[in-house]
Amino acid sequence: VQLQAFGGGLVQAGGSLRLSCAVSGLSVNRYAMAWFRQAPGKEREFVAAIHWSGGSTVYADSVKGRFTISRHNAKNTVYLQMVSLKPEDTAVYYCAADYGRIASNLKGIDYDYWGQGTHVTVSS
Repeated sequence: VQLQAFGGGLVQAGGSLRLSCAVSGLSVNRYAMAWFRQAPGKEREFVAAIHWSGGSTVYADSVKGRFTISRHNAKNTVYLQMVSLKPEDTAVYYCAADYGRIASNLKGIDYDYWGQGTHVTVSS
């Protein structure tokens, strides 16, 4: 199983980026998908998640209204659209997958599979 995150880069504050996570080795149809991030010197934190049905999404308070998670099951891919980026969004962003995770526990960090991360740097 591989989760490959890409789309990161350097952007000015107020700018936008779209991260993608391409999954191989499993079908994401029954997997909850999530994005986490880890800034230098800090612990990994939850960013956003989407239930396997696509019917439920949750966001960290710090990104609510600015980030949007979505999924395309036929492409085995999950996305994170980020707008109005702030310097404090600078981090390595990781995608994660978990089989059958219930909607009420999407923020938990104990996902089954993790990608390698993509760097996002927001300059002020």
